[in-house]
Amino acid sequence: MTKSIMIQGAGSNVGKSLIVAGLCRAFVKRGLRVAPFKPQNMSNNAAVALGGEIGRAQALQAVACGLEPTTDMNPVLLKPETDIGAQVVVNGQVMTTVKAREYATLKPKLLQAVIASFDRLKSDVDLVVVEGAGSPAEINLRSGDIANMGFAEAANVPVILVGDIDRGGVIAQMVGTHAVLPDDDLERIKGFIINKFRGDVSLFDDGLIEIVKRTGWANLGVAPWFARASQLPAEDASDIRVSDRKSGYKIAVPQLSRIANFDDLDPLAAEPDVNVVMVPAGHPLPADADLVLIPGTKSTIGDLQFFKDQGWDIDLAAHVRRGGRVVGICGGYQMLGNWIDDPEGIEGRAGRVAGLGHLDVETIMQGDKRVIRVTGQVAKTGTTFEGYEIHIGQTSGVDCTKPWLLLEGRAEGAQSSNGQIMGCYVHGLFSSDGFRAEFLQQVGSKSSQLNYAQNTEEVLDALANHLEECLDLDQLLTLAS
Repeated sequence: MTKSIMIQGAGSNVGKSLIVAGLCRAFVKRGLRVAPFKPQNMSNNAAVALGGEIGRAQALQAVACGLEPTTDMNPVLLKPETDIGAQVVVNGQVMTTVKAREYATLKPKLLQAVIASFDRLKSDVDLVVVEGAGSPAEINLRSGDIANMGFAEAANVPVILVGDIDRGGVIAQMVGTHAVLPDDDLERIKGFIINKFRGDVSLFDDGLIEIVKRTGWANLGVAPWFARASQLPAEDASDIRVSDRKSGYKIAVPQLSRIANFDDLDPLAAEPDVNVVMVPAGHPLPADADLVLIPGTKSTIGDLQFFKDQGWDIDLAAHVRRGGRVVGICGGYQMLGNWIDDPEGIEGRAGRVAGLGHLDVETIMQGDKRVIRVTGQVAKTGTTFEGYEIHIGQTSGVDCTKPWLLLEGRAEGAQSSNGQIMGCYVHGLFSSDGFRAEFLQQVGSKSSQLNYAQNTEEVLDALANHLEECLDLDQLLTLAS
């Protein structure tokens, strides 16, 4: 009989995604068939799975399980487009776009799809490790909930609560959650984990005693800080990986307000001779950057205005005049053109806006959303790569006659006449080792012998070993039902 266990957090960003990935790999190494599941995710860092798009974290957790990612692993994905609105993706496909208040009325209708996906996953594995979203302590969101206790109740799944000690106040996190939850929800919590501890773990022994005494939950252990976590794709923009090096080929990345699919940066940041620098709002693009990479965005027109509001358009023009290179991926590619036309108001008000004007192309925001995995070649050299597309819009123009890439013989992307500026719709390019090495050499950097996929596998193995050493996984498995 398939068992399941749900990892919920005493707050947001406590490390649930990483814990789930590590547990998945640890139990696979024990010989179990394991699958990850997150009923509802909110992230613009998406992946293409069988059936459509899901959160990047669930795609990584699928890798930890040795499985092909499917939309059943994350049946509801919310992709924020504004501060109060998000695109709703159900079973991998766009369902609608709603404001936050409207979504509250939609959630109960989505529970059926969530449970159906969960049941399908359970039919093929021994254990499903479920990840919650946010925190069950947000009791104002309990009515109609499908992300935390609402799901746990509907699917009858026991819960383990994770607290983040690195932020401080972890005892208050745990005991406070116990204090605000109703009795029925409290009964579902069987144990707790303290995450991200730095230093001598024994110094928190008295804290563990207090949490057990005040909650009655089983202590499953303290997970010390896992330094290699930064080598895995991040789910939240606040955790975007940067190189943090003093030297090396400098790639400046403007941190757009709706930045999406930012795991494009991870393989570059992993290169020992590359320095990836995120540029926050209010700061200029660094004048000593060798390359400016404009990433994807969930709201191209909105982030184009955001880009201009920071004065980055002026910085970018100066960078180009100095001979600096520019790459745009997906929304960043669209922004580099002369115009973006949104006749149907897909991204807001219908109309036409001027782009940055560094590629002689134009984009029309129309047509169905393209969600697909692709393989292709570099147009000039034939070097192969794998990647994926998640976008709306069609781009055409003079510079498209000088394509950067070929997808099954079809031209994709564009280049300026001198090759200084390039753009395309393909995400995940830099995960292909041969492509990344050639690209870095082309732009004047060094490349290493990094095998990015193998490195990810090694980190997942290390994470699993880490959790085996510090947590009581035998007891956790006993608590699953």
